[in-house]
Amino acid sequence: MSLWLKGVTRALLFDLGNVLIAFDFTRGYRALEGVCPHPAQEIPLRIAASNLVPPYERGEVSSEEFYRQLCEVLDLRVSYEQFCDLWSTIFLPDPIVSEDLLTSLHRRYRMVLISNTNDIHFRMIQSHYPLIRHFDALILSHQVGAMKPADRIYQEAIRQARCRPEECFYTDDIPEFVEGGRRNGLDAVQFTGQVALERELQRRGIPVQ
Repeated sequence: MSLWLKGVTRALLFDLGNVLIAFDFTRGYRALEGVCPHPAQEIPLRIAASNLVPPYERGEVSSEEFYRQLCEVLDLRVSYEQFCDLWSTIFLPDPIVSEDLLTSLHRRYRMVLISNTNDIHFRMIQSHYPLIRHFDALILSHQVGAMKPADRIYQEAIRQARCRPEECFYTDDIPEFVEGGRRNGLDAVQFTGQVALERELQRRGIPVQ
């Protein structure tokens, strides 16, 4: 439950994955299964054991180096371009939050995206999901060099929001990341769907139409 106290909201901060755009890692594992000798259920175990993803999502290695190393881990034999396509199959085509809601909110509030993501995924998202245009600032882990729930990424989001932390409404689907936002002074709530989101916004006097 939110501990929100009535005040003025000046900026809206949104997580990306499973808030704005749905993703399902099993789609990616099935896609990779078709180009490597390992079954889909084994692929996430191999990826986790390699510990390649967190440094990549913090921007510590390039996309090309990540591709090269993961090809070794999974015994992949695909081009870099093919790998980028396969790595991005996790995303579902239809956004979770409607374009109409984002358009309405952006008319009145500064909008900030705050996401743990990587270069390959975000380039794909920018090219396939027009809703990204509604955000005035993009706070991405691979550019900031920190992942939620580290304080650094929230502090950069607050800086880009151009207001005080308590004037920022933030929603994320992962409770640990919501708590990280609250620790940094944000008015943060867990995302459970658009209907619940609209209810939280209306409680704060934020029009949703």
